[in-house]
Amino acid sequence: MISPQESAVPRRKRKTNAFILGVGLTLILSLLAKGLSLLPFLSIMGQLVLAIILGMIYRASVGVPQYIMPGVAFSNKKLLRFGIILLGMRLNLTDIANAGPKVIVLAMVNITVTIFIVYGLARMLKVDRTMSLMTACGTGICGAAAVIAIAPLIKAKEQETAVSAATVAILGTLFTLIYVTIYPFLGLTPAAYGAFAGGTLHEVAHAIAAAAPGGKEAVDMSVIVKLTRVALLVPVSLIVGYWASRKQEDKTVQKNKVQIPWFVFGFLLMSGVNSLGIIPHEVATQIVNLSYILMAMAMAGLGLNVDFAFFRRNGGKPFVAGLLGSIVLSVMGFALVHVLGFM
Repeated sequence: MISPQESAVPRRKRKTNAFILGVGLTLILSLLAKGLSLLPFLSIMGQLVLAIILGMIYRASVGVPQYIMPGVAFSNKKLLRFGIILLGMRLNLTDIANAGPKVIVLAMVNITVTIFIVYGLARMLKVDRTMSLMTACGTGICGAAAVIAIAPLIKAKEQETAVSAATVAILGTLFTLIYVTIYPFLGLTPAAYGAFAGGTLHEVAHAIAAAAPGGKEAVDMSVIVKLTRVALLVPVSLIVGYWASRKQEDKTVQKNKVQIPWFVFGFLLMSGVNSLGIIPHEVATQIVNLSYILMAMAMAGLGLNVDFAFFRRNGGKPFVAGLLGSIVLSVMGFALVHVLGFM
């Protein structure tokens, strides 16, 4: 007769194997997304949005067994935070400081106005508060990375997070193509065009791709401005965490419990380490690559939780709000480049 202790061992082993399968599936999709992002057109979309799409396609075509979902959930929750922390190695605070106050002003104005406009438009279109806020932060700050950083603070569901992240990433890709097309007609110097691209586009990959026609000077400026917006993810996350805690239904219990996004402090710490120059550039680059793999695993996990029917039902209105907000961001960013003297 098998004792309860002995029978529990195979159960634990099966759970462990299922967990590994779930994490492994997100890793495979992440690496596949990385490979696809090296192709000419797909490079504009980037690894993160490709991972979401691959996850959605896998679920629609193959299906996802329920028993591996704990591993998938581990990827899109725990590994996500590690990925965001390691992303801090991409940010050099010294470069931002050397670029001068006008870069910070450009980033702060663009982020603040865009978040309020996109959030207001989304609420007017009757998009729920959670998706409205994620779409607004993704459009204003740094695309899918901002969406998945904000999501746990407002207790967003996986499907809502995936739709918001995909919406912002698709908009960023669309505007990148538009920028490349209209660049010859804008009359901007390479530095000004780089500031315009970095100050208004959604992902780091979008800013780099759009600035490429302006040459190295444009790309360098776009990265500095874009990473300044990424750095502002820290204070925005703190504000959103506090705001979300005040929105708890039972305010008599929750009023003194502010949800602090501790992982953004890890992000800032890694940025500080990178700024000190104590880690070789090659090592820092590999750490950033690892961060994108972890975040892409999280994106794949989100995609595995979304079906296309949900996306069709719930993605239209956030897309419209993000589109209108992106247009406002582009017009405002173009004007600010002139006003702040980037010419």
